Amino acid sequence: MRTPLSILDLAPIARGETVASSIAASVDLARAAEESGYERVWYAEHHNMPSIASSATSVLIAHVGAQTNTIRLGAGGVMLPNHSPLTIAEQFGTLDAMYPGRIDLGLGRAPGSDQNTMYALRRDPMSADSFPQDVLELQAYLAGETRVPGVDAIPGKGSRVPLYILGSSMFGATLAAALGLPYAFASHFAPAMLEPAVAAYRRDFKPSGQLDRPYVIAGVNVLAADTTAQAQEQLATSRRVRAAALFGRGQALTDEQADQLLAQGAAHHVDQMLTYAAVGTPAEVRDYLENFAKVADADELIVAHQAPTTEGRLRSVTLTAEAMAA
Repeated sequence: MRTPLSILDLAPIARGETVASSIAASVDLARAAEESGYERVWYAEHHNMPSIASSATSVLIAHVGAQTNTIRLGAGGVMLPNHSPLTIAEQFGTLDAMYPGRIDLGLGRAPGSDQNTMYALRRDPMSADSFPQDVLELQAYLAGETRVPGVDAIPGKGSRVPLYILGSSMFGATLAAALGLPYAFASHFAPAMLEPAVAAYRRDFKPSGQLDRPYVIAGVNVLAADTTAQAQEQLATSRRVRAAALFGRGQALTDEQADQLLAQGAAHHVDQMLTYAAVGTPAEVRDYLENFAKVADADELIVAHQAPTTEGRLRSVTLTAEAMAA
């Protein structure tokens, strides 16, 4: 049976591009994903990152939803400690009312930012500690079974938007298992704990009203192109972009400067993040993804198409879907 395929759209703002062009590219990508038979497209909440345009995640989902018809859309994820559960229930309840049966809500507990950004968000540094309780409060709002007397999420009440726990450690695996929720592992950038976390989740899973058996989504990078050489060229550019983003201190770097960073040690971190990457022709990508699904013990793959241009990503979306359907 074919492994379902979804997309994590990182909404990248490439060198020389604008936020407006990035958002337009996200619309084009979602449309291509819908035409190619992907299950869903998710967007992640990031703040204070000059190369990512998905900070207002629910607003982006609303915009893309208006320009697509059937594909599921969601957060992969909302960093719940940055928000009150009621606010997120209202936002995703609104989205569900606009696009019934198409909205997912993935939840993470990482700050997704530095100390100054946490201050700018007015976030309490200890707020991650209450993540399990906040998930339950949010779930109750969406079910119409509020845990806060006299307070309902309107919109949101009774919508039962499906929740997913995101993680890259044993914490998320344990929580998703205990709450009987699907588990999405961020192996596309934090691969180290993939196998033990998924094993623990499957072992300890307790059925719930949302889910009767474990369901694992695993993240994987993809660079599919018409030739192996094209894919490798895109990978080289992607490594430079990551090196500049991680170690460039916010400066616009030339290719030579990025290569210098890689040579001076950035390559270790960048390549670790790219541990799971399907790079090459459609056939090469298909072989890699089929094997990765077994290694990850995944029910579904969510792919991050890493081509540095919009055209490259759209081509990768189409080639990957065609290869996996073959």
